[in-house]
This record gives sequence, structure tokens and C-alpha cells, in this order.
Amino acid sequence: MSIRFTTKARRGMVALTVAAGLALGVAGCGGGGDDEKPEASASASKDSGGSDPSAQEGQADEPLAELKGPNGLVLQITSASRDAGGFVTVSGDLKNDGDKTLTIPAQLSGNETEIIRNGRSFGGATLVDSHGKKRYYVLRDTDGRPLTTTGIASIKSGETLPVFMQFPAPPTDTADVSLQLPMFAPADITISG
Repeated sequence: MSIRFTTKARRGMVALTVAAGLALGVAGCGGGGDDEKPEASASASKDSGGSDPSAQEGQADEPLAELKGPNGLVLQITSASRDAGGFVTVSGDLKNDGDKTLTIPAQLSGNETEIIRNGRSFGGATLVDSHGKKRYYVLRDTDGRPLTTTGIASIKSGETLPVFMQFPAPPTDTADVSLQLPMFAPADITISG
């Protein structure tokens, strides 16, 4: 099944995700298990930006972590939350603190052929659980497209762009992980939810 969203469809899915998140909060947050629609949950988180439930809890003002990359690129992580379907969505803002427009390094897409053929993305990102000695790679849809922000070729000086990456969730007793992205310094983050 191929999942392809227009901007209008993404907005609808974000609204659906927020509504589902609120419903889970009312129902007691913590029940659940595997939902029968993980791909919808995964895809709906793509454009969460300011609509992310954890951002509404006041975490958007102060980033969870900041990863410094080449030539003034900075990735500020604003949320890392578990979704009901067994996923972790990491959201943040990619900033260009440099004085000129930068081309997004191709290395951020990683080196897997399946991901690279789908264009620029953050497919090279991983979550590392050092306690459990496991590495979690970015999820993909059934056509091999990474469940991350895609299509960013360049970023202007001073510009900030919202980004996301989605991973399989570590065990529920694991909250502290390291986010690693090619060409960026790694950073420790805490998963909420």
C-alpha cells in the first residue's frame, strides 16, 4: 500500500492525531497496545510541528536537545513521544545559523539504497538505547519511503524548518536514548509517554 499525502491530507491527519491523542489522554494514557492502524499513526505524525501533544505541554519553548551540524546547521529537538501504535516520533526544528544558504548534506539520508532512491530525507537518523544495547532505525512505509521529513534540498540563512523522524519504540521502561544523525553531534533525549 502506498501512502502519499497532500498538504491538505497532512493537515487532516494532524487534526486526527491530535484528537486521538486527546482521547487517549482522557481514557487514561497508558492502556492500549498495538493499534490496528500503525501506518496511519505513523504518517499522521509527519507534520506534527506545533500540533504535537507534548508541545502543548510546554516543552516547545525549551528544546529537549540541540545537535550541532556542519556549516551552522542546528537541529533543536522539541519533542520525543511514544505513539499508541508502538512508535516514537521525534520532532524538532532545523535551523541555519550560518550566513549563507546551505545545501542539506546528502549524508542525512543515510546510505541504504531503498531510502536514498526516495530522495533527501533524515533517513540516516537512529535512536540508540545504550542500556539495552539496541539501535533503532527510521521506519519506512511499504514502498520503502522513510517516515521522516523529506524533500528539503536547502535552507536559507536564518531560516528554521520543522522536521520529524519516526522510529520503532524501545521497551516502555526505556526512556533515555541517544539521537544520532550523520554529520551532527549526537544528543541524549528522553522519550515521553
